[in-house]
Amino acid sequence: MAADLTLNFEKASIFQKDNLVLSDVSFQLKKSEFTYLIGRVGSGKTSLIKTINAELPLREGKALVCGFNLNTIKRRQIPFLRRKLGIVFQDFQLLIDRNVHENLTFVLQATGWKFRKQINERIDEVLEKVGLGYKGYKMPHQLSGGEQQRVVIARALLNNPELILADEPTGNLDPETSADIMKILMDISSNGRAVIMATHNYTLLKKFPARTLKCENGKIKEVDQGAEIDFTSLMME
Repeated sequence: MAADLTLNFEKASIFQKDNLVLSDVSFQLKKSEFTYLIGRVGSGKTSLIKTINAELPLREGKALVCGFNLNTIKRRQIPFLRRKLGIVFQDFQLLIDRNVHENLTFVLQATGWKFRKQINERIDEVLEKVGLGYKGYKMPHQLSGGEQQRVVIARALLNNPELILADEPTGNLDPETSADIMKILMDISSNGRAVIMATHNYTLLKKFPARTLKCENGKIKEVDQGAEIDFTSLMME
């Protein structure tokens, strides 16, 4: 894989159990590239994301992700692949019985960080990056939805990932908060990390234009950025 590529799929088939969801998937993602992934519910967006993080096995075709070959990856290698990925969920998935700092400490310790000073410094860095440098002591229920999503983004950044996978990260947020989250994700991309964002929020596509891939009829196609996207039909999906 070329040095400037984070991800490369060639004629891949994406399966959900025995159900073929997408076929002939071929696309590349460069470092610092922000890409939207759009399409109807059930069109394959989440299945593709789960294939990228090796939650679903790649059974046909070729794929390289952050230097790992998905065709030959062993079960014991999957945690090392995932350390190069940052996952941003729609529903936050924060541990509700501990504060923000403890949530992030849990992730670092689970991925091999041992020294308290380094853990605290890294947590301070990522919270500062998402504008929450003063909220580490807060419990998740004491935060707004937007603040919780910022914590999730901070969590995704902890291990300096090469690729951020964001699955409907603004799905539960109001328009103003969604725009704030988009600015953070765009800034992350401009600072050297590739970002794939699955979304149904087509208002954001108009406000924050970027490369767009669409899952449709069992295929993935690139939406011509120079062409007008039919947002009306997309909003009905």
